[in-house]
Amino acid sequence: MYNVAIIGGGPAGIFTALEITKLKPDWKVLLIEKGRKIEKRVCPIREGQKKCLSCKTCGLLCGWGGAGAFSDGKLTLTPEVGGHLVDYMPYNDVENLINYCDNIYLDHGATQTVFGTNKADFADIEHAATLAELKLVHSPVRHLGTEKSLAVLKSMQDYLEPRIDIINNEQVEELIIKDNVIQGFTTREGREYLAEYVVVAPGREGADWLSKQFIKHKIEMVNNAVDVGVRVELPAAVMEPITSRLYESKLIYHAPTFGDEVRTFCMNPNGEVVNENYNGISTVNGHSYADKKTPNTNFALLVSKKFTEPFHEPIKYGQHIASLANMLSGGILVQRFGDLLDGRRSTPQRIKESIIQPTLECATPGDLSLVLPYRQLLSIIEMLYALDKIAPGVASRYTLLYGIEVKFYSARVLVSNELETLGVKNLFAIGDGAGVTRGLIQASASGVYAARVIAKRKVL
Repeated sequence: MYNVAIIGGGPAGIFTALEITKLKPDWKVLLIEKGRKIEKRVCPIREGQKKCLSCKTCGLLCGWGGAGAFSDGKLTLTPEVGGHLVDYMPYNDVENLINYCDNIYLDHGATQTVFGTNKADFADIEHAATLAELKLVHSPVRHLGTEKSLAVLKSMQDYLEPRIDIINNEQVEELIIKDNVIQGFTTREGREYLAEYVVVAPGREGADWLSKQFIKHKIEMVNNAVDVGVRVELPAAVMEPITSRLYESKLIYHAPTFGDEVRTFCMNPNGEVVNENYNGISTVNGHSYADKKTPNTNFALLVSKKFTEPFHEPIKYGQHIASLANMLSGGILVQRFGDLLDGRRSTPQRIKESIIQPTLECATPGDLSLVLPYRQLLSIIEMLYALDKIAPGVASRYTLLYGIEVKFYSARVLVSNELETLGVKNLFAIGDGAGVTRGLIQASASGVYAARVIAKRKVL
C-alpha cells in the first residue's frame, strides 16, 4: 500500500515525486511508467534507421522524461503560454511555481542562458508583428538542447531512485475506484497497486487512455481546442533575425477567411524535423540541440479549433487526419509550399532541386491538400504570408511543409482548484495528458502543486 502512486514519468509525474519526497520523506511513493529508463530509451531513426518502424512503445514519446525528453528542452518561463494553470490559481502563484520549477531544473544541470528577457531587444520585432496582424507573446525561454535535457532528466532519475519505487516497462490498464474514492490501479501485466492518493500524469501520448478511463468512470471532461497543422522547415537564415534574440517566438494569428487561431509552436533554430509514433500513427515534430547544428530551422503551425456539441472525440479527430497522411505516404508527407500553391504534389526530383533539403529524410513527397481539411489548410497558407512580412522568405516556394503535426491533449479533465478530479476523491489529474498544461514547465508546476495539496492532507 502506497501513500502516493504516480502514473507517468514525464515532467508532471517527476516533479510530483520530487516535491512529495521533499515534503514527506517518510511516505511510500510509487511512480510507474510504461516506457524505459532514460538511459535505455532508443529510437531506431536516431540510430540510423531511415523509416519509422512503428515500435509498440515509441522510444521518442514514452519512458522517463516523457515526450519532452528528446525535445530540445525549452522551458517557457511565463504563465502566458504552455498551459491553463491560471484557470485554477492566481497568476502570481503560477509565476512562483514556474520560478520554483525552473530553479529545480537549474539544480539538476540546466543551462543558465534565458532568451527574450529584455523587451527592448525585440521591440522592433513586436512592431513588425503588429503591422502584420500577428500577436507576439512575450515568453522568456530557457533552452536546454536535447543533449542537456537528457542529462537533466537522468540527474532527476538518479536522485529519485533511492527515495521512491520506480517501475518501468509496465502499463497501467484500469483505475480502481470504489464509492467515488480512488483505491489504486491494475496493469496489463496483471498486477494490482493500491494507494491512498493517485496522480494521473500520462502525458500527451496517454491522453487517449486517460479519456477512455474517465469516460468509463463517469469523470467529467470538456473539449479543449483541437490542434492540427504542419511543421515548417526553411533555411535558418530566414528566421535568424528573430531566433537570435527570442530563440522561440510565440506568434498568434487569426486567419482572415475563417477567423481561426493559428499559432507558431516549438521553434527549433538550426534543428531537425523528426518522426514520432502515437499508438501506431506517425506524426511529425521538431528537435534542436545545444551543440549539433543543421542549416535549417523548423517550427509548427497549428490551427486551433474548438468544437461544440455533440462532438466529444477531439483526439480521434486529430488521429484521423494524421492517419490519412500515413495512408498516402506510409508515414510523413512533405511538400514544397510552391507546389501546394500550384495544386501539384511534390516529387523527389522537385525536392532535390530545392535550395533546402529535408532533415527528415524518410518523409515522402506528396500533396497535403489531400489530407488537411480546406479550412485548416487555407488558414496555414494565410499564416505563412503573414509571417513572411516579418521574416521575408517564410513564404518562399521552397519552404517545406511536413504533415501531419497534431497535439493530443484535447481532452481536458474537469478538476477542482486543487487539481483533484470532480466526483472521485484523492484522484489528481495533471500535465498535458489531462489537458491542464501543454508544455514542460507548466506540466512540472502542476506536479509540484498537486504534491503540495496532497502533502497537506491527513494520511488515511
